[in-house]
Amino acid sequence: MTGMRVKQLLSSCRRGNSGSAAIEFAFVAPVFFLFLMGIIEGGIMFFGQAAVMNATQDAARLIRTGQAQGAINQGDFKQKICDGISPLLKCANLQVDVQSYSAGFGGSMSNPTNADGTLKSGQNNYSTGAPCDVVIVRAFYKYNIATPLLYTVMGQGNSFKYLTGAAAFRNEPYTSAVAGC
Repeated sequence: MTGMRVKQLLSSCRRGNSGSAAIEFAFVAPVFFLFLMGIIEGGIMFFGQAAVMNATQDAARLIRTGQAQGAINQGDFKQKICDGISPLLKCANLQVDVQSYSAGFGGSMSNPTNADGTLKSGQNNYSTGAPCDVVIVRAFYKYNIATPLLYTVMGQGNSFKYLTGAAAFRNEPYTSAVAGC
């Protein structure tokens, strides 16, 4: 009698494989969804980087042509960049730095981040300069990475990554007192 039960049990095991697909999917699903989330978040970061760069270039044009000098304060200038990124990114994580150099730019820019990846203090200046001054506009957006394990690759060990935009230019001679640069 016991031999008969063993044979029935073995034959039922061979025929019943209806749950094997679900078990195989349970093994593969976490890796699949991790890759899928990483691809989607990588795309959002790519478009966010392009948005920050484009918004910075557009706002910097206001300084270059003299429209910002005396007419736009630091908050309004930051809002101009924020308007360019707002469909995709939140403005609360945006920081803008505008520096002018009257004698021209002959140096080099230092790394704006500390060793732990955070922004150094003093990266929120607003000096639009005068006609023919060299101006450097930089925007930093702190993007918090949501996909697990992606920050070890993209965030250099931090759970965030800075999306940056920059523009370096010489102001146009926008007043009649300046003939040329």
